[in-house]
Amino acid sequence: MDFARKYGLPVRTVIAPKDVDTKEFINNLDNANEAYTEYGMAVNSGFLNGLEGEEAIAKAISRLEEIKSGTGQVQFRLRDWGISRQRYWGCPIPMIHCEHCGVVPVPKKDLPVVLPEDVTFDKVGNPLALHPTWKHTTCPKCGKPAVRETDTMDTFFESSWYFARFCSPKTEDKPFDRELAEYWLPVDQYIGGIEHACLHLIYSRFFMRALTDCGYVNIKEPFKNLFTQGMVCHETYKSEDGEWLYPTDIYRNEKGETLTKDGNNKVVVGSMEKMSKSKCNTIEPDDIINSYGADAARLFVVSDTPPDRDFEWSEAGIEGAWRFINKLWRLIATPSVELADKNTPKPENMAKEAEAVYRLTHKIVYAVTEEIEKFRFNTAIAKIRELVNALSSLKDCNGASYVYRYGLEKAVQLIAPIAPHISEEIWHILGNEGLILDAQWPQYDEKLLSDDTVTVAVQVLGKMRGTIELAKDAPEAEAREKALQLPTVLAQVGEKPIKKFIYVPNRIVNIVA
Repeated sequence: MDFARKYGLPVRTVIAPKDVDTKEFINNLDNANEAYTEYGMAVNSGFLNGLEGEEAIAKAISRLEEIKSGTGQVQFRLRDWGISRQRYWGCPIPMIHCEHCGVVPVPKKDLPVVLPEDVTFDKVGNPLALHPTWKHTTCPKCGKPAVRETDTMDTFFESSWYFARFCSPKTEDKPFDRELAEYWLPVDQYIGGIEHACLHLIYSRFFMRALTDCGYVNIKEPFKNLFTQGMVCHETYKSEDGEWLYPTDIYRNEKGETLTKDGNNKVVVGSMEKMSKSKCNTIEPDDIINSYGADAARLFVVSDTPPDRDFEWSEAGIEGAWRFINKLWRLIATPSVELADKNTPKPENMAKEAEAVYRLTHKIVYAVTEEIEKFRFNTAIAKIRELVNALSSLKDCNGASYVYRYGLEKAVQLIAPIAPHISEEIWHILGNEGLILDAQWPQYDEKLLSDDTVTVAVQVLGKMRGTIELAKDAPEAEAREKALQLPTVLAQVGEKPIKKFIYVPNRIVNIVA
């Protein structure tokens, strides 16, 4: 706009804020000296009018593709990457500094350069540079005293290709075996935080394309799918003088006040933020495991929030997970019905209550399998809880003993990937041989996924008055008979003649009297 105003060129407004009078805004901007630089909404733009920034961009790309005048592309720009770090961990950079020959590469016969194991971390600075002997060597060219490079490579560097090494970990004469790498790669599923998506994935793609161009392998894409996990968050705490405090440094009194552990000073409670050492809002895993066990900790992490969202750590949440682990244990420790023998066949003519739990078990095996495959762990746990609750409520009846054992066995198999220790224990108490992790994943009977009966709502003059159980697609006569037997319906209809009886099979009954 500066250039246009300076040389008297016409300026056409094509972006305006939302929720303003567009004509008035354009008139004002025509006489203004500053451009509107927000995304806003497209105006004076033909088919883009009314669309907001990102939406307008996508629509413009789509139109260009339709008329074959261009194609949309995602572009990344790789910047120069300083891979060296002044740290002990990481791969040593295989170079030697010689006063006479300059920087000399370590000969191939001397690779790999191995880190010393007797480093100390009691001084400020790079432990390798401070090591008394490791860095001192001789120059491969002139044989005179020289010094090793003490910087190590950024760990992102090694992880940008090590998945290829994992395909052939025992190969000794080269980084990886090409045939094995091409057999196993690309990786089926990549899981990582958002910082991996914008750094590691780009580096890895660059590495694989470079290795392909150099003839070491023919794999351009290292990963098939990406799942970005959320961060674990916790409240932050500061003392009155602004110092960060750990969760173990504070306590809440009966009034709900947050104080330092000694009770002498108030604590400033901050927002929920990603756990980090710098803000001291981390939880010590040993404390959690000692108090609640590893299974409860694992269960809480995956059951509270969808895994692609940030997760808030709380004392109440871990206690809830611990209570559920105890409830699962009570199914075997104090069963509500007698457990059938392992080889007991499924009984015929099971009681209605037992048949319902048996069907529910198959439905939940199906649902949990689907949810886990789609990374919806929190809803998978909710389904397992439903099965555990149903088993806890099952009373003694024909078939209950068989269904209780059957459902409990399936429940521990379903939760084993998340709570492996208690699952393994219950699995063996139930008389199974071998580890639960080696057992076949539970199967379901598709015929049992849908119920033989349905619950149908009953209305009188459009108002809900109760429900009735009907066989699927039951005839209208059966629906009419059962609906008119409901006390709540009789109270409304009484002796009045039925003007209309509207029946939608499997869904609703509406009576007009």
